[in-house]
Amino acid sequence: MRFILPTAVFFLSATLAPAVRLTAPAQRAFEGYIASLETRLAQQHARPDTYVAEREPPPGGVRIEPVNGGMREVAGGLVHHWRAAALVPGASPQDLLALLRDYNHLAGYYAPEVVSSRALRDDGATATLAMRFRKQAVVTVVLDAEFEARSGLSGNRRGYSFSRSTHIWQVEQAGTPEERRLPEGDDDGFLWRLNSYWSFEQRGDGLLMECEAVSLTRGIPAGLGWLIRPIVEALPRTSLEFTLTATSHALAANAMRRHSHDGAN
Repeated sequence: MRFILPTAVFFLSATLAPAVRLTAPAQRAFEGYIASLETRLAQQHARPDTYVAEREPPPGGVRIEPVNGGMREVAGGLVHHWRAAALVPGASPQDLLALLRDYNHLAGYYAPEVVSSRALRDDGATATLAMRFRKQAVVTVVLDAEFEARSGLSGNRRGYSFSRSTHIWQVEQAGTPEERRLPEGDDDGFLWRLNSYWSFEQRGDGLLMECEAVSLTRGIPAGLGWLIRPIVEALPRTSLEFTLTATSHALAANAMRRHSHDGAN
């Protein structure tokens, strides 16, 4: 499935500030935030009228909004939370579930941010997968990550897909004989945690899909707020818009191929 990388902003700050370490308070803050989010999603999915957010996106477009302000400071870091939705004509919950479970081919949908992906374990409803991300801003940063994913359908008209990061490593000198992973959580703080939550349901002859992305990164270096904060607030939105747009295009292309094949027969 697609995993959002909303933290390119810190590529600039990392060139101007020393490396940082993921702290226990930051981890606890993220875990507490996630627990509250997952409780809310469980309640939302239990209600027949609010499985996906009530406000539909504009036709052919993407609706994007910050959740809880989009960014909040915690002890030792920042938690980022954005939500986006799109409506894809001709697509079904089964179509999106198949795409999100295409673990070995995600780079084909989400390049250039996703370099590679592969399933380490795939039991259908649950999976463990490894991914490599590349992001280029002031500098190029490569990250290796592993995720635990859970996905499925709720009847024929609804579906979900949740992914939770279990490991994220910053990679130095990627693609060279000197390539190495920095110790987990002891790096430049580009991305320490990343969870993604998809909810989707059939609406008429189309698919309404929504994705919420929550990440944990380093905080803004002291004295650089005037420079960094506007970028911090803008890039998660841009990344999430790319994710929903790329997913919409992939679903629309698959639907067109299917209809062409059906028409030929």
